[in-house]
Amino acid sequence: MGRSIAEIVSGGKMNKLDKLSTKALIRLWIEVENRKKFHYFISLNPGGGHYNNDQKKHAIEKASTIGVRATSRLLHVPRRTIQRWLRSEGITVKRCPAWVYDWAYWRRKRKEKWERIMLYRK
Repeated sequence: MGRSIAEIVSGGKMNKLDKLSTKALIRLWIEVENRKKFHYFISLNPGGGHYNNDQKKHAIEKASTIGVRATSRLLHVPRRTIQRWLRSEGITVKRCPAWVYDWAYWRRKRKEKWERIMLYRK
């Protein structure tokens, strides 16, 4: 898997972190944290196979804090599987994020406006 951040930081000479830009360093740390979260999720079921109840509970907790799509990317679990688990717990799941409905409303309004303008031009 490569070296950990601790190994990179502990180098005596010019280490890799000195050469990285701030953005790259932040991305690296985020990637390491996400990998830790994923490995924790996998460690909840050491035998592998089907997801167990601990993994389901963990995924549901994550989904309630960071959202279904982000949880799906973080834990490498299909989005529909997480949605199914949420529904089985009685948590309602919308098909898309809340901002999409607002965006669609204003898009429709803009389209209607331009259709009216184009009718007047003819």
